[in-house]
Amino acid sequence: MKIAAACYPLDELANWAAYEAKITAWVGEAAGQGADLLVFPEYGAMELATIEGASSLMQQMVSVSNALPQAWGLLARLATEYQVYILSPSGPYLFDDAFVNRAMFLGPEGGATPVDKYLMTPWERNPMGVEAGKLPQLFDTSLGLIGVQICYDCEFPLPTRAMVEAGMDLLLIPSATETLAGYHRVRIGAQARALEGQIVTVQSPTQGKADWCEVVDVNRGAAGIFCPPDVGLPDDGILALGEEGKPGWTYADVDLAALAHVRTHGNVRTRADWGEQAFRQDLMSAKGSASPIVITQLR
Repeated sequence: MKIAAACYPLDELANWAAYEAKITAWVGEAAGQGADLLVFPEYGAMELATIEGASSLMQQMVSVSNALPQAWGLLARLATEYQVYILSPSGPYLFDDAFVNRAMFLGPEGGATPVDKYLMTPWERNPMGVEAGKLPQLFDTSLGLIGVQICYDCEFPLPTRAMVEAGMDLLLIPSATETLAGYHRVRIGAQARALEGQIVTVQSPTQGKADWCEVVDVNRGAAGIFCPPDVGLPDDGILALGEEGKPGWTYADVDLAALAHVRTHGNVRTRADWGEQAFRQDLMSAKGSASPIVITQLR
């Protein structure tokens, strides 16, 4: 399969037609390069707020929430037209009287399932007031079992591990970071999850400046597609890496048979050996009680 990860600039849009033209061109370009799976970034939907000229943070969040169903409908049509899988740009969505950070995973046969961020950054907690959404899930597709961890989520190994144990092959990581430090935190998380789970991870960031929105006013990062560094795969674990600050698609060809070979015949077997961590169950069961880790004084 071929995967396309977007380094996506946020624009001020004059009207809905401008957004439709932009997103159609992006999807058409990736599909024209033979991509089977297209990944857009976290908070890439914030540009929808400019259509109505929303100014305050809350006005922008409400505006994006109202526009997201139409955006998802457009992307669903494009997924069907081009016969590709698409992870949509995420945005704040009002669900059960609370905002969640929601993307939509769309399939070539018309399937559409929401994906929510589960762990909020300090900024999302306050001033945005975004709350945890639905728990992580896996998508059974013709490309393999695909999971999603939105930005900060990927910096925590256990939810990803649960998906790995359920058979995950690909992990999609849409992100939005205003500093290079933030970008590298997410990238390091993406590469760590690829190493631990012997999977492919895909990072798609927002790019550039958007002074009209305090959520995404500055955006730094590069799109990247990562794998475990092992037999038959790149020594640095990088299948493809875009240029930081340069908008566009980054592509990589992915062979799940190469991953399967590494899991059984690689130099290390992190996917299989995870359970041999003797303290794992003790740590998992220690939630809310004293830590099982012993601290020994050395004098």
